[in-house]
Amino acid sequence: MSAAADTVTTAGGSPASGTSASGAARTLRTVRHLVAHEVRLLASIARWVARRPHGIGRGRAFSYGRGQGAMMFGFGFVSVLESVCMAVLLRNHPAVHRVVFALDVYTLLLIVGMHAASVTRPHVLDDTGDEAFLRVRRAAHVDVRVPLAAISSVRRELVTTHEKRDGRLDLAIGAQTTITLELSSPVRHFTFLGRPKDVTTIRFHADEPEALVREIRAALESVQELT
Repeated sequence: MSAAADTVTTAGGSPASGTSASGAARTLRTVRHLVAHEVRLLASIARWVARRPHGIGRGRAFSYGRGQGAMMFGFGFVSVLESVCMAVLLRNHPAVHRVVFALDVYTLLLIVGMHAASVTRPHVLDDTGDEAFLRVRRAAHVDVRVPLAAISSVRRELVTTHEKRDGRLDLAIGAQTTITLELSSPVRHFTFLGRPKDVTTIRFHADEPEALVREIRAALESVQELT
């Protein structure tokens, strides 16, 4: 009877332990992705100051950050204003004010980092090697490498509403996308928290969409001739 009781207790406790370990692993993975993202943002500030774009290599860069410049400036202004107001409200509580001020400075750094990442991580079109590709990016948290052989069509298309749909990736800047890629085979994209997602349509923004669409089509013709 005692052995049976021990067996029941062990069987009942095992799933709870497994669930707890799984939850802890997911939490740790989420924290790791968040920390890595913030490190990339802060590193982008240094790249921006040094004028060293990331991951261009032999390819051609196409910017997309101009569409959000005014918005990021607005966020930064609000952050500075909030810091000044909190300094006035907490003038009689210096210890609390130091903590709040440090958080405000860090928030402002992240805002600057988001814009810096958009500037230093442009879209990249590389058709010079055997593995020609288009690298579609948004700041420091989206980086999708699309083989040119997987692109079935590309078009200039202004879209201002983006409803979530399976198989489609929307990378809006300033609430709009200007280029639509249709893929003949799915490309794997990893979400902000590292979850895999296969997409067959990518809509994204470029500051000069006509020029990028023209370059992609020319690169597709070259790839087709080679194959």
